Amino acid sequence: MPLRYIQIQPLFRKKINFLINLIKAAKVIRRLLLYLRFMKIILQQVYPSFLDKELINHSQIWTKELCFSAGENIQIVAPSGSGKTSLIYFLYGLRNDYEGNIFFDEKNIRSFSPEDWATYRSEKISIMFQDLRLFPQLNGAENIEIKRALQPFHNTVEMINMAKDLGIQNKLQQKTETCSYGEKQRIATVRSLQQPFEFLLMDEPFSHLDEVNRQKSMQLLQEEATRRNAGIILADLKPIEFFKPHRTLYL
Repeated sequence: MPLRYIQIQPLFRKKINFLINLIKAAKVIRRLLLYLRFMKIILQQVYPSFLDKELINHSQIWTKELCFSAGENIQIVAPSGSGKTSLIYFLYGLRNDYEGNIFFDEKNIRSFSPEDWATYRSEKISIMFQDLRLFPQLNGAENIEIKRALQPFHNTVEMINMAKDLGIQNKLQQKTETCSYGEKQRIATVRSLQQPFEFLLMDEPFSHLDEVNRQKSMQLLQEEATRRNAGIILADLKPIEFFKPHRTLYL
């Protein structure tokens, strides 16, 4: 082997190691930038002004200092009457009868204008209500299309494929007033994914689904959230065994 090759080899190895370390550092920086860029929800000493003090004192959320970041899955376990739905409504700006402060990206939501809420609800926060809020005289596709048309994220073909994944493709042309509640929940699940979001708020989303459909729905939701680096805040009466939360908090 030529002497010249032997002398160059260690230098070449150092350059390779340098490039590998540079790539690793770039990945770390990218993750940091993603963390800093994406939306955060901060709760500061928040609790419902109408809730019994005993329930507030035993909560891991009420009166605490909490930060939820996009990309994080949060499971909230709450018995009836502990303010579960109220918390979802606080975060979506539908109620403000609480003490303390809630911040989106360091902005106190108490100061939000209707235009601010319209922006966040169309671009940063999607929701699946416990009562679903479907239009009974519209069919499944029309209910989904309302959300998609206002601020589209998926095209029609992708929407139909989601419906197929959840076994409701044959309900797309059927009025939702004639669908079972479980079918309505799956329609509402698909609808919640049609807009851009950094957080998806969900209030008992699988209450009327069997085990197989619960798992299919959860899989679709988590795949979509991962694809967008979005967070899920899921509130339910008990832990969802097939949900993969980063944190579980008891309300």
